[in-house]
Amino acid sequence: MAELAEDYATAGFARRLGWGSRPAVLLVDPAVAYTSPDSPLHLRTGEVAVEAMSSLAESARAAGVPVIWTRVRFADASCAEAPLFAAKVPALRAFADGSEFAGFAPPLSPAPGELVVVKHYASAFAGTSLAAWLASHHIDTLVIGGFSTSGCVRASALDALQNGFRPMVVRDACADRDAGPHDANLFDLNAKYADVIDLSEARTELAARA
Repeated sequence: MAELAEDYATAGFARRLGWGSRPAVLLVDPAVAYTSPDSPLHLRTGEVAVEAMSSLAESARAAGVPVIWTRVRFADASCAEAPLFAAKVPALRAFADGSEFAGFAPPLSPAPGELVVVKHYASAFAGTSLAAWLASHHIDTLVIGGFSTSGCVRASALDALQNGFRPMVVRDACADRDAGPHDANLFDLNAKYADVIDLSEARTELAARA
């Protein structure tokens, strides 16, 4: 991995975007579906990432930095709002209204007044008003954690960049079904689309905004 990182750096990849002046924390789909062993979407390291996401939210609130949440919600098990996505991933039925897996994974929960973005696809930006909300609140940096690294976190980080926001993906606050996809996607995000940082850097930078 060190040799590969050196090769990428030599070619001009993995440069730092750096933090802007007005960050917000974006927690992508921190749902029971990813932490419950009974769910088809269960991630073995999901609980560890939940702890890191909780720490991120606490740090942001203490500094007066906005915390934004996303959740996937379908009206019923047909997932008709996203038919092709559901055909590709039938386990999305876990997010149908009434599902025991659709809620936020304890102890995570939006505080009163925090934005909750309901989505039907992987990206937090796809078919939502998130970009407009961020622009209207003069946000320039998104500190991102959530589930899963190779799916909704990756898609949201890429779209953040493409919409003009600096994506800071917090390694400790993300999880995937296996270490392989998790590590590979963090490597690729850091090379091309985002700054991948650890929780301590995120908390320090958020505290500096207090």
